[in-house]
Amino acid sequence: MDGAGIKYAIVVHPEPYQDDHRYLDHCLEVGEGRLKGTCLFFADQPDSLAAMPSFLKDREGSIIASRVHAYAPDRLPPFGKPELRKWWRSVADAGVAVQLHFEPRYAPGFERYIQEFSDTTVIIDHLGRPFQGSPEEYARVLRWADYPNTVMKLASIPKAEHYPHQDIRPIIRQLTSAWGAERMIYGGGFNTDATPDSYRRYRQDLLGHLSHLSLQEQAAILGGNAAQLFGWS
Repeated sequence: MDGAGIKYAIVVHPEPYQDDHRYLDHCLEVGEGRLKGTCLFFADQPDSLAAMPSFLKDREGSIIASRVHAYAPDRLPPFGKPELRKWWRSVADAGVAVQLHFEPRYAPGFERYIQEFSDTTVIIDHLGRPFQGSPEEYARVLRWADYPNTVMKLASIPKAEHYPHQDIRPIIRQLTSAWGAERMIYGGGFNTDATPDSYRRYRQDLLGHLSHLSLQEQAAILGGNAAQLFGWS
């Protein structure tokens, strides 16, 4: 982080660890205030759902969001059932955000909760996966910009030379137009092979996609908004 010029960062709890947060707790400890994290609990698993409120209370100020995934057909959240609403209520009561990682076809299942819990921030991860759905399905995600509690996250920016070999630049322009620079954040660039130089290149590549914005707007997306949203400003 120091070599890349990063003061603070969010640890997105890895899905393979499920609701075992020991690695996240380790990161929070060694981060000494420079790291915060997201958590993962499952609405359709009673023990997991019951454990979330105390987990969030015990780590108040260190957890910025609870994450939910919807892309694997055999591991979907319980759409339309009381358990998912109870999960969302627990997140709202804790005062943290919801972070959504989903394919566009599952967007309708989340929409009622975005509307109902309008005071709870909803972070849409990975640009809402624009290339994992039809244009009609993704259009619904774009309409979520009408909900003031949604924030779009630029992460996992696909390169045209990789599958599905599509140009992401028009999508990013759509997103900046819909959400505005003031409701966008970014993530990524860190992995097991990351170096200060590789991370700086990642940021520079992202700036290339934001060249239509002012320097002030670029700075907001590349850190200013997150610092304010996550309590570092």
